[in-house]
Formats: sequence, structure tokens, C-alpha cells
Amino acid sequence: MGGALNDPGAIASAITPAAPHRLLGQAGVGARTRRPVALMGAALAGFLVVTWLVGWRQGLLWCIGVGYGVALSAAAFGFTTGWRVWITQRDPKGLWAQFVGIAVAMLISVPLLATHPELEGADGPLSISLLVGAFVFGAAMQVADGCGSGTLYKAGLGHPVSLAVLPAFVFGSFFGAAQLPAWLALGALPPVNLVQVLGAPWTLALQLGALALLAALLWRFSAIRAGRAGGAAAVMSGVHQHDAARRLQSRWQGKAVWIAAIALGLLAAANLVVAGQPWGIVYGLGLWGAKIVQALGFDLSQNAFWGLPVQQAQLHASVMADNTSVTDIGLLLGALIAASWKGTACPRVRLPWRAWVASVVAGLVLGYSSRLAFGCNVGAYFSGIATGSLHGWIWFACAFLGSMLGVRLRGRLGIAG
Repeated sequence: MGGALNDPGAIASAITPAAPHRLLGQAGVGARTRRPVALMGAALAGFLVVTWLVGWRQGLLWCIGVGYGVALSAAAFGFTTGWRVWITQRDPKGLWAQFVGIAVAMLISVPLLATHPELEGADGPLSISLLVGAFVFGAAMQVADGCGSGTLYKAGLGHPVSLAVLPAFVFGSFFGAAQLPAWLALGALPPVNLVQVLGAPWTLALQLGALALLAALLWRFSAIRAGRAGGAAAVMSGVHQHDAARRLQSRWQGKAVWIAAIALGLLAAANLVVAGQPWGIVYGLGLWGAKIVQALGFDLSQNAFWGLPVQQAQLHASVMADNTSVTDIGLLLGALIAASWKGTACPRVRLPWRAWVASVVAGLVLGYSSRLAFGCNVGAYFSGIATGSLHGWIWFACAFLGSMLGVRLRGRLGIAG
């Protein structure tokens, strides 16, 4: 599911010659104030409408979704760029922030899962589709410059590339789900949840220890430790700005990413409590695609996945009745609120045509592969590990290997950043 600490591609394209003045609050203050206030009013109205139509639980999930969008957009927090910056610059801050968010969610979620059997972890089968899907997803997200959450929040703030990628992601997710049973037939083992196998204390100890070990290894081999990260601030901002604006932006982002990590962890735990299931992204997108296909007159009742009774019920219910969809839509609005407040909404981009084509194709691949792998960076990696699912660790390893390939593909396609 975005750029991990800061997305160089997104930020670079967002900064126009007037942007330093926006960052310093020297221009457009009135407009910047009025627009976010109006959007916050829309968020409140959305909460009231969703609550009225489908109940308090969905209304609370709407609020959680808006919170996701605000946290992601305000700090330009995500996953894709954090991985890429480590691969290319050996800067570990993006991955560290992800580990912090996962740890916060885990510390709350694991004890809850151990004591409340009605709650579900983000469990996925250990399958061939998991290995293939995660690797392909990792490569495609680098080309598209966004995972599930990254594509969603940048589309919400009006980034042109993500707006082009999102529809492809939606239909890719629909097709991936439609063909998932055939992929599972190639070979799959049942899901393994460490909370059920080891209990809450051992799961916390083992997974927190693993995250700490990974963080230490990142530090051991980091450019920061080796003194080779003098340009890290410029890499993370992705642009050459006036010195004062760059210092202001760096100070804000340096603090905001850790605040966002903690906020996302807390919101993910709240998601588990309210919805009874962890934070996810891609099921909702696939459901939107299925609803569109059904509205076009196609019969999905015979499909091995969408024809299942539970899926047919979702297809005939309000989109707001789906837990993942309501948080996804709230995330879109929350991202726009934060971007409008910062003055970074609707950035302008300049990309060669082949980069646009590659991004859209990558979006289709992202959606398809995420269904094979039972989630994206949020549903599989973040929520998987946070709720003790073994498949979350396997997904992380395979997707990271895929990202190493994806970074090379970016260079060959002429995509900067």
C-alpha cells in the first residue's frame, strides 16, 4: 500500500516554483484554511450519513479511515519509498517507522486476539500464490510508485499518476480474486497464526525481537552509520528548494513520520476492535471492481470466488456495508484534507509517455498480485505481522526481493526518484 517516509517522486512533482511560499505559509493562507475546514465538514457529514444508513460500526470505521488518510498524507508515510530508499541509499528511517507502527498495533492486537476469539487476524494460506503474488507485487509497486495504501492516499490528494493507477488497481484486484481459487489449487497449506500456536506472550516476544533484530541489522549496514548519508534530507524531500523551505519541511517530516507511525498503529488496533478484523485495503478495491462489472450486466454468480454466498451478499449490499470499503473511502477523503492543509493537493507531474503506460500496467499487476498474496503492504505485511500471521513475514521477504527488481525496472523505464 505509498512512499515510506517521504515519496520523492510524489513530493518532487508536488513542488512547483511557488511551493516554498506555501510551505512557509506566505501565500494562499486564507484558501488553505477554508478548503480543509470545508473538507472536515464533509468528513463529519460522511460520518453522519454512513451511521444513519448502515449503523454506528460503519460510522466509526469511516472515522478510522479518515484518520488513516490524514496520517499517511500529512507525513507522506507509506511503504514503497521507504523500501526503495533503503535499497538505493541505505537509509533505514522509512523501514524503522514501519516497524514502529507494526509494533504499536501488535502490542494491542495480539493480547486482544488471545482473549477474544471473535476477533480475526490477517491470516493467509501459505501457498504458491503467496510467494508469486508477493514478489510480483513488490516489483510492481516500485514501478507504480505506490502500494495499496500509497496509491489510495495519493489518489485522494489528487496525484495524477495515482489517479491513473487506482482504476487499474481496482480491476486488477477484481480479476485476481476471480482467479484466486485456481491459484490455490496449485498448492497451499493452512494459515498459521502464532497467537494460536504460541500464545500472546511468546508471540509478542518473538515478533518484537525479530523487528528489533531487523532494525539493528538495518543500522549496521546503513549509510547513516557509515557517514554516507549527507544528502539524505535532499533524497527524502526529492527536490531542490529554497533553504528555509527545505529546513522547515525536513523538520516537519522528521517528526511527522514517527507520529504517523504511532497513529497508524493505534488506528489499526481500533480497526480490529470495531470491525472484528484487521486493517486491509485490496478487498474493498476488488469489490468495487466486481460491483462495476456486475452493473455492466455480467453475471458473477458462477465465478468460483465472486459466486460464493458471502461475496454475493456483499455485491448486493451497499458498498458502505463492507468494512474495508468504508475505510478505503474515508482514507481518500482524509488524505485530501491533510494535503489541502499542507498546500500539496493536486500536484503537477511531468513524465514520459512510457512511464505513464508502465504505471497503469503496474497498477493492474498490483491489484491482481495482491489478491494472490492475500493482501498488500497493509493487509499482509503490516496487519499480518501485527496480528501474528506467519504469512505476513513470508509476504515481507518475497515482496522486498521483488522491490529490488522493481527499483531496477524504474531506472530502465526512465522513472526518476
